[in-house]
Amino acid sequence: MKAPTALLQRLSRFPRLRGNRLLVVVMTQLGDFDSLEYAQALVPALPELEAAGIQLQAFGIGDQRSGERFCSYTGFPVENLELERSAHLHRELSLYRGLEVPGGPWPALLLMCAGIGSPGTLKEVLRGYSGDRNAPERLAGPGLFSLLGQGYLRPFELATVRLNNMVEVLSHWSTYVPDDRFLTQRGATYLMEPDGTLLYCHQDQGILGFSETMARPLAFLDPFL
Repeated sequence: MKAPTALLQRLSRFPRLRGNRLLVVVMTQLGDFDSLEYAQALVPALPELEAAGIQLQAFGIGDQRSGERFCSYTGFPVENLELERSAHLHRELSLYRGLEVPGGPWPALLLMCAGIGSPGTLKEVLRGYSGDRNAPERLAGPGLFSLLGQGYLRPFELATVRLNNMVEVLSHWSTYVPDDRFLTQRGATYLMEPDGTLLYCHQDQGILGFSETMARPLAFLDPFL
């Protein structure tokens, strides 16, 4: 099965990507929890991707200021991020727009955060507070969480990461979200061969659902690294 034509056409604009196995991440709004967490999962894996001959290309909704702030905060490489001022690519790929209700994106976003039209969101939020022994720790080193143990995701640890992300975004809201029409738009992940043959595809169905395995968001890459 081939990757969507709209995506292949977009990727053809980047000569550096030709002839390589590709990991393509279509992110949500750059101020979205999912975009930030996905970037924070990808950055430590960049050396492994390079060693495996996998080129990374991400697309995110925002403008130049959004991209600069996002990359500065997360460490995501600027050269691997293409900015989309609207959700045009997402719509071409028929990705989930999120809940659509009267009143615009804000009421829809609040409902999705409550799990309405956003399957798995509440479960994932609760995991952030309860911890997860099947997930790696996120805040390594000495500190309060080290008292609870090491080598796994401790209670409130992921919730703390998300709180830090939220404070960052709210402190620079107009930078991260220059256009709030796309707050509920979800993204997708594609792993493909150089000829466009799909090896893996995941389309998000809700907030905090950028991976099928949120405990280990990049588990789908294991067979290829």
